[in-house]
Amino acid sequence: MPFTRGKKPTTRAGSKIPKLSATSAENQEEGPQVKRSSSPPHGAPKKRTAFIDITNAVDLTDGWLSSDASFKRAHKVQFSIPGKKKEAGKKTEKKTSVTSVSAKSRTNLKKLLSASSEETDREKTDSEEDENSSKDETAPVEELVNPVPPAVREVPAHLRKQHIPQEFDIDSENSEDCYMCPEYAKDIFDYLKRREEKFVLTNYMTRQPSLNAEMRAILIDWLVEVQENFELYHETLYLAVTMADHFLSKTVVLREMLQLVGSTTMLLASKFEERSPPCVDDFLYICDDAYKREELIAMEANILRTLSFDINIPIPYRFLRRYSKCVNAGMDTLTLARYYCEMSLMEMDLVTERGSLLASACLLLALVTKDLGGWSPILQFHSGYQTSDVAPVVRKLYFMLLAPPDDKLKAIRSKYSHKVFFESACLPLVDIDVLEKALASQ
Repeated sequence: MPFTRGKKPTTRAGSKIPKLSATSAENQEEGPQVKRSSSPPHGAPKKRTAFIDITNAVDLTDGWLSSDASFKRAHKVQFSIPGKKKEAGKKTEKKTSVTSVSAKSRTNLKKLLSASSEETDREKTDSEEDENSSKDETAPVEELVNPVPPAVREVPAHLRKQHIPQEFDIDSENSEDCYMCPEYAKDIFDYLKRREEKFVLTNYMTRQPSLNAEMRAILIDWLVEVQENFELYHETLYLAVTMADHFLSKTVVLREMLQLVGSTTMLLASKFEERSPPCVDDFLYICDDAYKREELIAMEANILRTLSFDINIPIPYRFLRRYSKCVNAGMDTLTLARYYCEMSLMEMDLVTERGSLLASACLLLALVTKDLGGWSPILQFHSGYQTSDVAPVVRKLYFMLLAPPDDKLKAIRSKYSHKVFFESACLPLVDIDVLEKALASQ
């Protein structure tokens, strides 16, 4: 949502964004719209049907070639005989004389009539002879009318509907909600999981001479504040961070341009996820007018070209919501897992992990912290991961959260310390022995 341009802060990246509450002067009410007249303009053609009226057209086959009588009826010409006057007071019938056709015309007419009759007989004979041969040609049509039973025609393996055991079915309860796509939910997330292989990242900081992991963490901490102040979806934040990582992995960026990259990816993610994304001027304002409008638009085009316009990147937040539904996790448990997942955005060592695996690790750590069990069979079915696959990432998350907090990076901890988020950041970490026991018991 746009905001008024108040007193601009003088701080740069890493500083807290001022609260922007009022609406922007750009969104003024639209003026009265002029109603267009429904009458056509002067000189315009009148309305008509799409096709001309052909009901009065003469059918030559029926009106001319059928018989001499019909021909005469279709071509009547009246002649007036001079010298004869109508008698007054008497009703006289109008005498008409049919035009006399010359002998040559009658001969041609008879030839045409005989030719048409011969063609009709020939067509009947040909249709009877080709009756059997036409059966083979109409076979595809008959197959469409009477299709082969499903038992005979085998469906390809990639088109077969995946069988979901009843105890693992988590979408049937939403069968009446078309927005939840219960018939395709499992297939959609399986597709997203396969698509992750296209977006696997490595530690790209070794190829960035002007940047380091701490600068990246400061940028993400600032993006979290942007997401809060603009009240954007969490999907927008995750997608912006992911796009920034993919762009930085392919392009060398100077230190002074890092904030421009972050604000531009947030703009792109807002256009992709939000119903009403903020405008370009709002992102220029939160950057304290450090960049020009032309620079932001040029960076937007550069990022899209670098990513080949493929920005539908699977993010861990979507998988986290899906997997928490498998165990009917409460909102407090889901929020705790979201806190772990959002904290992982700032950790450079976790950039290389796939989103589905990272979401699984965050959920497992939250379940163990809440003493709700470990990695259950239903989670194995829907995620495709076993406990041995998730355990290494869980340990990385645990030691990341165990480290002393950085005073420069307070946005996420402050955000999840609020009552709205169940004060998830204030909860103590589970004991390492309890965690290792849960990881080894599966």
